[in-house]
Parts: sequence; C-alpha cells; structure tokens
Amino acid sequence: MEPESAQTIEAVNTVTISDFWDPLYDSFDVDLLMKVLSHTAFSPFFTFFIPLFYYFQGSRWPAPILVFSTFWVVAISSFWFLKWYSRLYRNQGNLLFGPPRLDWGDQLVVITGGSSGVGELVANTLAVRNVTVVVLDVNPIVTENYNITYYKCDVSKWEEVERVAKQIVDDLGHPTMLVNNAGVVQGKTLLDLSPEDIQQTISVNTLAHFWTLKAFLPEMIKQKSGHIVNVSSVSGMVGMARLTDYGASKAALINLHESLRYELDHVYNAPSVRTTLVIAGHIMTPLFSAVRHPANLFYKFFFPSLVPIDVAKAIIAALDEQHSRVLYMPFYAHFVPYLHVFPSYLRDLAQWITGCDYALEDFVKVSGRRPEEGPAPPVPQPRDKSA
Repeated sequence: MEPESAQTIEAVNTVTISDFWDPLYDSFDVDLLMKVLSHTAFSPFFTFFIPLFYYFQGSRWPAPILVFSTFWVVAISSFWFLKWYSRLYRNQGNLLFGPPRLDWGDQLVVITGGSSGVGELVANTLAVRNVTVVVLDVNPIVTENYNITYYKCDVSKWEEVERVAKQIVDDLGHPTMLVNNAGVVQGKTLLDLSPEDIQQTISVNTLAHFWTLKAFLPEMIKQKSGHIVNVSSVSGMVGMARLTDYGASKAALINLHESLRYELDHVYNAPSVRTTLVIAGHIMTPLFSAVRHPANLFYKFFFPSLVPIDVAKAIIAALDEQHSRVLYMPFYAHFVPYLHVFPSYLRDLAQWITGCDYALEDFVKVSGRRPEEGPAPPVPQPRDKSA
C-alpha cells in the first residue's frame, strides 16, 4: 500500500464523533420538521379542533378564519385519506379491518450483506425479538445472539446461492422474509472502471437479487405469504458522476422490484407476498465512509445523511406493517424522480447545490483500497436521533 493511502486510512480511523455529529444542528433538519408538522399543522386530528376553537370563540359562518380553517381540515383529511386508501388498494386491504398481527416467532428472515451496516442492525434487532435470522455474507457477522445463523455466501454467484439456499431449508426451513441488502460501490468514473469493477457492481447490486429471489420466492408464492425488501438508492433515479455503474445497478433494481410486484399480482396470483422498496439517500455506513458532502448548514438541513439505525427501523416497521410500499428516505428523496421533468438549468442547479457530482471525487484515494480488498475502515456513527 502506498504511504499516502495508509495515511488517509489512518486519518479516517482517527476521526472523532464530533466530526460527524453536532448535537444542535445535526438533530434539526427537514425530516424532523416534517415529522413535527405531520403531527400538528398537517394532522387531520389536530387541525379538526381549529375551526371548533374559532366557533366556540364566537366566529360564525362565513367568517374568513372559520372558512379557511374548515377548508384546511377538509384538504388535509382528503390528502391523508387518499394516501391511506392508495396503500390499502395496493395491498387488498380493508378500510375497517387491518391485517392480523404478525407473529414474529413464526418468521425466518434471510438478510444478504448482514455482517455490517444496515443489514447487521436489522439482523441483531430482529434476533433480540427472538426471530430466527439468517445472514448471507462473504464475511462473518460478529454477534453473540444465538438466533442469528451465518452462512458464508457470495450472493453474486448463482451456484453459491442455490447451494446455501438448500442448506438453509434443510437446517431451518423455508424463509418467510428476504431482505436484499448487499451492495458494493466503486466510486470511479466510467473510463476508470475496469471490466472487473463493472462486473462486481452489477453482480452484487443487481444479479444477486435475481438469484435470491429465484431461490426463496417459489415457496413464498406456494404459501401465498412472505415479504421481500429490496434496498435501492436515489442514485437509481437520477444520474451522478462517478456512480455510472452503481446508479445503473440500482436503477435496474428499482425496475426489477416494480416488475416483480405486477408479476406477483397478475401472474402468480400471490398479492399477499409483500414487497417493500427502500430508496435511500446517503447512509453513514462504512461502504460510503469516503463520501464527502458540503458542510454548510443549508445542505445539512435539506439533504441530511441517514443514520443506519433509522433505515433499519424503517425496514423492520415495514415488515411489521405487512404492506407492500416504497420507502423514500430522507424526505428529499420523494422529489428526486421529478428532476427528470425539470428544465435543464434547474436540474443542474439541484446537482450543484447537493454537490453529488463531486461527493466521490476522492473516494478511491481516501478509501485507499480496491473494493475486492475488503470493507472500508470503520467510521464513528452518530447517535440515533430518536433516542
């Protein structure tokens, strides 16, 4: 290893948590603001009392304040009703009765890439609930939880997935949930990518999903029950420099997920096999430890990085709800698909503000390794904002 690379790795290892976490500013961002507003100004229950308050204070129709507050209640209530009905329609739900409570004791959850990052958090959290968890990874998971079973498996290779899948069925039974979390990133420009780099990215980020689905989906269809979680990225919806291979692999995953949903509904007649797609922004895991974002408060407020535990909790909550859905994280991810209809100058402005085309400029130098040489050095993680 070159001396410069060794120094950069040492610098990453010696970073303190204060470099990543500010207890005042990093706790306050647009996601927190929207969460507060969703329980106040955008909450049907909360806004329902506003016109009542003005009415009992003496306002009578058509007083402007009473008209406006009533219109606001109707608008907010209609929005949430349509949003909720849309989810019920997708999941063949009932307006009056929800699905039966999920019995976690009957679940067998397979997690790819479960030895680090978000996958490790999901695995350990579920195992604490006495859920039987299977981790598929090339590296073993470091845990003392006896509910977690590790199988060494390169999920990018169909032969290994097929072999391990048969072993899992023989040892533990048929999986009821699958979390496709494994992923790699190269952080290189198109011309700097070697054929091996491209092959690795597509194999792990896209083909591995085909292999795990072919291995575990047939039994779910047969039982007409199960849940599949695919972890994608905002880079799969919009192009960014130095992410040509990664973005293409994640875009393919998004389309795979959507096509699978319609096959389950209309081909296999198994709509009760649920599918959840996670479209996430930057997650502070070792995989993206060398990514550099703008440090100004404007960026931190509108484009916050995700704490891994928040993503893990969202995945577990989606499994618990037993609904097929798409999770956009953080809040700005909801608007990324609309960048394609923006005028070119607004699209370029968005790219410039976020700095996404330069975030991986020093990725290879800072990480000091080729991807096949192992995971990036560990980076101190900030505390869970909800703690």
